[in-house]
Amino acid sequence: MFSSRLALYLDLIRWNRPAGWLLLLWPSLSALWVAAGGWPGWHLLLVFVLGTILMRSAGCCVNDVADRDFDRHVKRTAQRPVTSGKVSVKEALALGAVLALLAFGLVLTTNTVTIAWSFAALAVTLIYPYAKRYVAMPQAVLGVAFSFGIPMAFAAVSGGGDSFSFSAVLDAVPWLAWAMLIGNLFWVLAYDTEYAMVDRDDDLKIGMKTSAITLGRFDVVAITAFYVLHLLIWTVLLIDRLHPWVWGATLLVAAVQVGWHYRLIRDRTREGCFRAFRMNHWLGFTVFAGVVLGHVAR
Repeated sequence: MFSSRLALYLDLIRWNRPAGWLLLLWPSLSALWVAAGGWPGWHLLLVFVLGTILMRSAGCCVNDVADRDFDRHVKRTAQRPVTSGKVSVKEALALGAVLALLAFGLVLTTNTVTIAWSFAALAVTLIYPYAKRYVAMPQAVLGVAFSFGIPMAFAAVSGGGDSFSFSAVLDAVPWLAWAMLIGNLFWVLAYDTEYAMVDRDDDLKIGMKTSAITLGRFDVVAITAFYVLHLLIWTVLLIDRLHPWVWGATLLVAAVQVGWHYRLIRDRTREGCFRAFRMNHWLGFTVFAGVVLGHVAR
């Protein structure tokens, strides 16, 4: 009995599909290295790695509860634990709350301003599942949620003192963090539009709003442009902080991956779009590796 429930809970949090938390992790760790000017220390590294896994898992619980009535009409999601009734709404929310509290426990080991920013991150996480009902491109809301580890990383490194005052919380996060967040938002728009392309036919039938539907026949061109904007913005922001040759090599590897993604999605097949989405964590890792090695070589 216990093993069967555990298997359902692990399925609920997508334990066997780590690509989701890797998409969150790489930009957060990149920001951690940039904020620290190099190695950030074991404490912050563990906080952000474990916190990312826990919060992504909690987000899956909330998302599946919010979308349970829609997911049963989508081929890919019809058998999710909450949608199929194998896990109750109360169970899913309870599990999500426990995971979020564990993540908050990790945040408590950092500093006051990081704790304050964690509440904003939680708010965006809770808003996203419902944005799909009202926002033409809810992937932009997801982009903020999936990029919020960036300002939190800067806050965790800066310290920011012990004040909970509005000015102290704002001052702990420099403009560079927000600019990196905007750049990363374009990456999220790219890969989550690929993801939305997989379900476009089903989403049209049930009235769900997605960027794949909003962009229509311009979806492939827009996705490619989103990738380019992500890499361009981060290059402008980071080129003076990293070894130029290392970052140049990073961009070359990233550009090859963008070209590969274009080939996968240009025919708009479910299989090609889903494969492109699942492989995005390699692009995130490439950029992270460039940040790390760029600091080492500088």
